[in-house]
Amino acid sequence: MKKGVTELCYGFFSTLANPTRLAIIENLHQQPMSVTELIDAIGQEQSMISHNLRPLTRCKFVTRKREGKNNVYYLNHETLAPILNAVENHAEKFCGNGANCPLKASQGK
Repeated sequence: MKKGVTELCYGFFSTLANPTRLAIIENLHQQPMSVTELIDAIGQEQSMISHNLRPLTRCKFVTRKREGKNNVYYLNHETLAPILNAVENHAEKFCGNGANCPLKASQGK
């Protein structure tokens, strides 16, 4: 790895390490959505969705496009699709599809 990549990786992964942001990414992976559609899909308040869209947009994980009266959010598939695929592949191969994940096990307690 390049020197100094630790800080870059920390910023990259800490932006993703949030349940609401991951739910936004999961929904946008299926299709572009407005804030209203994300509110309905995730079941959180508008302020929480908007608050979590900011860092995703700032880091270019998500882009925003004005369509009529709405802002529609799009996932950066170029960056995030390979990461999501790697997580899924890792979970299948090494984690029993998440059953053996220590974090998942600790959340169930």
